[in-house]
Amino acid sequence: MPLTRDFRTTVLARASRDPEFRVGLLREAVDAFLAGDVDAGKIVLRDYVNATVGFEALGQGVQRNPKSLMRMLGPDGNPRAENLFAVLSYLESMEGISLHVSAKRTG
Repeated sequence: MPLTRDFRTTVLARASRDPEFRVGLLREAVDAFLAGDVDAGKIVLRDYVNATVGFEALGQGVQRNPKSLMRMLGPDGNPRAENLFAVLSYLESMEGISLHVSAKRTG
């Protein structure tokens, strides 16, 4: 289901005024990747990029073609780990945060 313009506008407005919302989007994307839901992770990460830095600046920041990054995070994209981690690292530094993984036993 394609996102409506109103939804994108809402995400953009919230991201521009709420740093915790932006961090929450990054955390949600990483959590989805770690849970094996690559498609959901790509969607959330793409929304984050569109609402914040944009693909042109991201491309410059990670020294990749912006159109390649758009495809990578698109519905049919298959990001290589190297590219995905470069993007996440750049976005972490842009936000001034460091994401960490913690392990806990289930069951």
